[in-house]
Amino acid sequence: VFSNSLSVPVLNMLLNELLCISKVPPGTKHVDVDLSSLPPTTAMAILLYNRWAIRTIVQSSFPVKQVKPGPPQLNVMTQMQQEKELTENILKVLKEQAADSILVLEGALKLNKDLYVHTIRTLDLLAMEPGMVNGETESSTAGLKISAEEIQCQVCYDLGAIYFQQGATNAAVHENAKEKFFKTKELIAKNGSSSLHFTIDEERLAGYCQACGVLTSSSDDASQQATPYSQIHSCMRSGNYQDLVKIFLEDNLTLSLPVQFRQSVLRELFQKAQQGNDALDEVCFKVCVCNTVCDVLQGRTIDIQFCQLFLKPSKEKIDFLLEVCSRSINLENASEALKRKMAGFLQNLCLGLEDLQLVFMISSHELFMKLLKDDERKLLIDQMRKRSSRINLCTKPVTSFYDIPASASVNIGQLEHQLILSVDPWRIRQILIELHGMTSERQFWTVSNKWEVPNVYGNVILGIKDNLTRDLVYILMAKGLHCCAIKDFVHAKQLFAACLELVTEFSPKLRQVMLNEMLLLDIYTHEAGPGVSGERPPSDLISRVRGYLEMRVPDIPLRQVIAEECVAFLLNWRENEYLTMQVPLPLVQTNPYVKLGQLLAATCKELPGPKESRRTAKDLWEVVVQICSVSNQHKRGNDGRVSLIKHRESTLGIMYRSELLSFIKKLREPLVLTTILSLFVKLHNVREDIVNDIAAEHISIWPSSIPNLQSVDFEAVAVTVKELVSYALTINANNHFWLIIQADIYFATNQYSAALHYYLQAGAVCSDFFNKMVPPDVYTDQVIKRMIKCCSLLNCHTQVAILCQFLREVDYKTAFKALQEQNSHDAMDSYYEYIWDVTILEYLTYLHHKRGETDKRQIAIKAIGQTELNASNPEEVLQLAAQRRKKKFLQAMAKLYF
Repeated sequence: VFSNSLSVPVLNMLLNELLCISKVPPGTKHVDVDLSSLPPTTAMAILLYNRWAIRTIVQSSFPVKQVKPGPPQLNVMTQMQQEKELTENILKVLKEQAADSILVLEGALKLNKDLYVHTIRTLDLLAMEPGMVNGETESSTAGLKISAEEIQCQVCYDLGAIYFQQGATNAAVHENAKEKFFKTKELIAKNGSSSLHFTIDEERLAGYCQACGVLTSSSDDASQQATPYSQIHSCMRSGNYQDLVKIFLEDNLTLSLPVQFRQSVLRELFQKAQQGNDALDEVCFKVCVCNTVCDVLQGRTIDIQFCQLFLKPSKEKIDFLLEVCSRSINLENASEALKRKMAGFLQNLCLGLEDLQLVFMISSHELFMKLLKDDERKLLIDQMRKRSSRINLCTKPVTSFYDIPASASVNIGQLEHQLILSVDPWRIRQILIELHGMTSERQFWTVSNKWEVPNVYGNVILGIKDNLTRDLVYILMAKGLHCCAIKDFVHAKQLFAACLELVTEFSPKLRQVMLNEMLLLDIYTHEAGPGVSGERPPSDLISRVRGYLEMRVPDIPLRQVIAEECVAFLLNWRENEYLTMQVPLPLVQTNPYVKLGQLLAATCKELPGPKESRRTAKDLWEVVVQICSVSNQHKRGNDGRVSLIKHRESTLGIMYRSELLSFIKKLREPLVLTTILSLFVKLHNVREDIVNDIAAEHISIWPSSIPNLQSVDFEAVAVTVKELVSYALTINANNHFWLIIQADIYFATNQYSAALHYYLQAGAVCSDFFNKMVPPDVYTDQVIKRMIKCCSLLNCHTQVAILCQFLREVDYKTAFKALQEQNSHDAMDSYYEYIWDVTILEYLTYLHHKRGETDKRQIAIKAIGQTELNASNPEEVLQLAAQRRKKKFLQAMAKLYF
């Protein structure tokens, strides 16, 4: 109330009085005082004063709307002037002490104890005679108690605000601000926003958080993801619901998220689902299950939403529920009470289900078997019997499934279930031995329809005569391939190693197959592990890759993907010498990926000299053009006329276009990606009717024309260029040449706002967010002209005029024409400070004078009057003035379009 209704001088006086009465040592700097050693009310007074100090500094930086003065009254004017001068003097002192105030508040965050603030009663006691007080005001419980978390929440918010204000010139300070704001959000979520002792405008807080997310670099997202709250917020915003469920699932073990927060996330998901997003139904169910299991473990009642979602249970729902239950309790360390809660939940779940098959899924689960004792399981079976007799309306009693718990079919079912879940090769072998001991009629490799083995291998494996060996080899390989697909490389290696050991005994063909698959697995493992940080693969892995490509063992079933990955691997690790000079000729002639790899390697190797690389580049160009060509067929229609049919996927080339695209998306080496990207850009530009050419590096090495334009599917080429640029930017989002290509694509497809975003991003990444000069090979005249056209078509005419100055020869005609437009959608006169060309400023002055726009004319005159724009200045001064305005303008544009 004080801060909203009293002036700065009065508040300063009041808070200084509070410091005095709270017995803060006079003449001592607050930063030198140890808060933990002071009485709680004294520490609180210091805290209040320093919080007010930085809030006042932040408040003073906000723009204030000038009040129109009424009739002049001498006394009032003098009083206002005095108050203004006094406020400025106080602010000056506060700003000088700002660093100390921040240190005091940072120290307060480390206190982590409750404090007390004076009330009317304690202030009255302080006014009494010292003998009558009996030391009550000195005690630790005098005044109103403020909890440590409430103090932390408010102090974090205030610190965040001052850091945010200071961060204009220092990105690291923005990081501090973001950390403090995210901590504030976390504490509000934990304590609820209705707390009495802190008042935070949550809309403003959300704005601060969003601004911090924009201003801090995306490469440092790890700090933003520091807390589960920020991770969940990020997942909800980006629609990454798979990770959201994963966070909830992991938190079921740690139980760090408050129940109110969990429920609010679920409510928000339900609202989105009700607005017509059917894909969210499954996410709602999964989050609800996580919440329910969390409630069970913490002894809370089960929410009605869970019961509603379980009205129509399915195998998939039961599977997920059992997975959540298993991952939410650590049986080795869990207390007996926790185990009983989970056991009771599973029992009640069984009793609530009518489908006996679903009940069996739960009762045969490993967790259920461990949690329930034998007598409890027997009791549950009896209860199920009674319930089924009540439900069953037939006159003839039906034999319950539970009357035969120990029958062979039940045991087989349980073993099959374990076989599906297990990834331990020795456990799989043991289960299969038991199953084959029970029955010789079944083919157990067919138990799960998720077990898939490539057809080229399947024929060989299913030809194994011994049933047990056949099942074991098939299942080990299928599970290994699945683990490989989900990047569980540790289990994949165990499964493949067991399979290799098994087949070595009887099949040289399958042994080679397993060696090939293990090579592919080792490539994946290196690329996902050490390769990410740029560590070169071991020499023996490179030798094995070469050995695979040169292998000449007859009748070995081969998967094309292995050759593809091997060639991509060699290109990514710059084995260009091998691909160019040492790879055997028969291999180049028979394997299209090797041929493509050789041409790419040779072109990249010779890139520094364009003339020398023309020959290889021409060969590569012809191969790609052929892949992108379509075969034409004539067909006579019902009306007798001949129509021309284009077949999108041509077999004229060494591979299909989709296969080429899939191969390129395995490449990570920047030079190789740039080479193939520039080839496709050139092919895209070759068509004569394309007005908006796309710029790219090394584009001059490719031929300028092709003999048969009609044969090339240019629509497919355009799609490929878009896909390749999007992929390249996932490898390096800061490659300015790739960003320019992306911008050109948006420009060519009339998406001008998106084009500007990428043109500006390209400039930002190569100039330290425009603090340095953007290299002229990035912002060429063509790029600037396209930015001008984008701004013009977006009706941002003042921006057009400013950009006209960026050209080597200032385009006055376009600038003057743009400034004549009266319907401009940009900030107009607020941009005049970014104009350094005096001719344009003089034209503006004339224009506003002609229109009678006095205010805008004054702004233009003020801009001309800047001493650094004086034509008599040395050239370097004028250059510096232009450079400073360029920087500020481009930074302003970036904030507008990012």
